[in-house]
Amino acid sequence: MRSFVYQAQPVRVVFGSVSQVREEVERLGAQRVLLLARPRSAALVREALGPLLAAEFDGAAMHTPVEVTDRALKVLGEHDADCVVAIGGGSTTGLAKALAVRTGIAQVILPTTYAGSEVTPVLGETENGRKTTRSSPDILPETVIYDTGLTLGLPMATSVVSAINALAHAVEALYSPQANPVVDGMALDAITRIGRALPVLATDESNVDARADLLEAAWLAGTCLASVGMGLHHKLCHTLGGSFDLPHAETHTVILPHAMAYNASAAPEAMARIAEALGATDAPGAVYDLIANCGGPVSLRELGLAESDIPRAAELATGQPYPNPRELTRDGIEGLLRDAWAGTRPGGGRTVPDLSWLTAQVVASFDQAPEPRVKQLVTDLVRHLHHYVRVNDVTQAEWQYAIDFLTRAGHITDDKRQEFVLLSDVLGVSSAVDVLTNSRTPDTTASAVLGPFYVEGPPVAEQGADISGGLPGTPLWSDIRVTDVDGAPVPGAVVDVWQSNEDGYYDVQLPDLEGPVLRARFHTDDDGRLVFWSILPSEYPIPDDGPVGRMLAATGRHPWRAPHLHFMISKPGYSQLITQLFVRGGPYLDTSAGRGDTVFGVKDELVVDFVPRQDPAPDGRLIDGEWRLLEFTFRISASR
Repeated sequence: MRSFVYQAQPVRVVFGSVSQVREEVERLGAQRVLLLARPRSAALVREALGPLLAAEFDGAAMHTPVEVTDRALKVLGEHDADCVVAIGGGSTTGLAKALAVRTGIAQVILPTTYAGSEVTPVLGETENGRKTTRSSPDILPETVIYDTGLTLGLPMATSVVSAINALAHAVEALYSPQANPVVDGMALDAITRIGRALPVLATDESNVDARADLLEAAWLAGTCLASVGMGLHHKLCHTLGGSFDLPHAETHTVILPHAMAYNASAAPEAMARIAEALGATDAPGAVYDLIANCGGPVSLRELGLAESDIPRAAELATGQPYPNPRELTRDGIEGLLRDAWAGTRPGGGRTVPDLSWLTAQVVASFDQAPEPRVKQLVTDLVRHLHHYVRVNDVTQAEWQYAIDFLTRAGHITDDKRQEFVLLSDVLGVSSAVDVLTNSRTPDTTASAVLGPFYVEGPPVAEQGADISGGLPGTPLWSDIRVTDVDGAPVPGAVVDVWQSNEDGYYDVQLPDLEGPVLRARFHTDDDGRLVFWSILPSEYPIPDDGPVGRMLAATGRHPWRAPHLHFMISKPGYSQLITQLFVRGGPYLDTSAGRGDTVFGVKDELVVDFVPRQDPAPDGRLIDGEWRLLEFTFRISASR
């Protein structure tokens, strides 16, 4: 069992409007507000605060220098303020925290960027060229008001770096020693929202939904940081910011993919979850591509760090121990910083271009589709195909091969050979659709895939008939009942049956046969019963002489199906049941990877006994040697 401790952080979060700020201040019992804001932002809050506004301070600075805090403290005392309201980015929020930790004054924060520091009990301050951090409940603001309108004018460049700053909080939370399921969930949600929203903003900076996504991500990611410890990424950023005066959010943006790459081998599960949240296969590369595609900075060189400063930065960053998945070494960190300085993509390779603009255009082209369901299916297909192409960086030659593959599948398909059904089967799509369609009535018999060998209109047979057509094999007597979910018999049900011979072939695969064999249509009697003779079905390979078979061979998969008997049961007023019964003890029933039924059709409840017998047959037939008995009751439900 995973061991962890989780402690909720007592901050009130309001997703609403700047107009609510007075209400929130009064809720705290405060009467005199010191407003921390740049002149442009101050105007938005001044009117809302009304007579509660006692003074303003507009000198907040990056990395929260202690000398700036001292000046703000003087203003706070001169005006006898009992509450701080801060509107702005991380610098303004940091100053509010610095005042609170020194005086205990209440804070109401209105963020205008996406970094998320407003919901953390963490304060980073700079003094004498060195940045230090501390954490305390006294640092945490009492109330945070998120208003999407406050971010609508945020330039794209600032949007990118502040959102990546938040992304860093979520990423490091996933491999923090204090990680827990609550934080994991918030972190992955934040990562998903940022990965989804930033590309949208890159094409439409006024998109309100994307900016709302980023604000929610900022809150979630900041809450993660408030609950767990920080690792390599934050240590490097604080070192570079405090000691080399690099811009805070921009430094976070450049460092994040490289810190992730450094830790990737020691935190593979976290990296896999991050990659999945971003719809990618390589998390560090995906974060780098997200930044580059959205126009964010990718190198420390462009932020003003001198290459000659790298050794000292590495020395400072490794000077004190701190938790991190991978051991910190001077050489390792220096190598990380050199890659970040040069802007090299982690893992090598090329940056995958952003396709969100193209996807949006294609999806929009279906806006006039008259049927909503058709529109949903087609546009979702477009999104998933574009995602597949981008994530796998599909080449022109690879896509042409896929087109040729589908063309070959079409050429080989006819009324006796359905290669597209076969493709759907071996990819598990047929079974997936079957589960979605038929698994919502738990009182009925489980369904299974139709398969490619069903033929419409099989010959009608009488009760007790032998459908084997004289083909060799172990005789099989099937005694079948069809009931409703309450066990009442269903008379007059149409039951189609089909199967392979003992060599694993269906009749449509045997051109020398005259007419259908090993397939028939029965009708249940007044007791919902039908009986018939056949032969024991055998395992068999799906047709592997076509494109699908060559795909299986190329990927090291076998083509075999477990031995089974097909049934299709229909009657007006009842839901149709398509299923299979598998021979217990037969091969390819193991559902372990690579060893089971190649079309993923086996379900435990459909694996049944085909009982060996040597006594007289139920209908008096004389059999020399062993025969098998299959007894089974199918339960079908009334249609809705």
